[in-house]
Amino acid sequence: MITRFAPSPTGPLHLGHAYSAMLAHDMAMAAGGTFILRMDDIDRVRSKPEFEQQAIDDLHWLGLSWPTPIMKQSRSEPRFRANIQKLAQMNMLYPCSCSRADIENAASAPQEGVPTHGPDGRIYPSTCRHRVMADFQEGDAIRLNMERAVARATPLPHYEETGARYSGTRQLDARDMITSIGDVAVARRGMAAAYHLAVVVDDHAQGITHIIRGEDLFEATRIHVLLAHLLGHPIPVYHHHRLIRDDTGKRLAKRDDARAIAKYRADGATPNDIRRMVGLPAI
Repeated sequence: MITRFAPSPTGPLHLGHAYSAMLAHDMAMAAGGTFILRMDDIDRVRSKPEFEQQAIDDLHWLGLSWPTPIMKQSRSEPRFRANIQKLAQMNMLYPCSCSRADIENAASAPQEGVPTHGPDGRIYPSTCRHRVMADFQEGDAIRLNMERAVARATPLPHYEETGARYSGTRQLDARDMITSIGDVAVARRGMAAAYHLAVVVDDHAQGITHIIRGEDLFEATRIHVLLAHLLGHPIPVYHHHRLIRDDTGKRLAKRDDARAIAKYRADGATPNDIRRMVGLPAI
């Protein structure tokens, strides 16, 4: 078992991060496996070295350990480009010049009964699908042609899922992928890869066998399974855990500085206090 915790260093870690990291570490140690820390710092604008160091300090304080050196996603660009080229050679990709406003306007009159949003946000209305990669221009995003992708991937893969929402074997559904996910971005403007492709490529590079993360990514797993299958990667086992929420039931975000691990540390909390707050047994 090889699992990972891969925060984006764009703000301080909060209790939700602590729960996810400690759960992954606990599960890896119980299985005699390996826990890996990776920095998903592909967002060059918002990622900051001080947040990266703070995350490392917080996780060490919580009692977690991992092999070094730590992989940084920002150094994976050659690997991302190689995998984008692989998908392009399969005729799976096309360039997209649409802005967010363009997408909203094009999707402003959806057909009745057709989903408008999926795990990648607003479902892209396929405006640029007629374009080919030879037409790529600086500033374009790159999208996966979902219809071609599921046709190429047939028979669609099975994968193992555990967690509060579902436990068992699942299989991708072609119609569901096309209508409820659509043509997701694999690279965005100014970025070597978008999240969905980057996480699949780096997980494969690190030999990740089990992905332990929040249930907010449950639906996005279908995208990751499809990309892994198209790229010829082994498909990991997925475990989606419950989310840590505030007193109103709202999921914690990085802007919730009042629940930052660093603040609890400064106020004199212990690692076992944090474990108790998120519902994990003391160590």
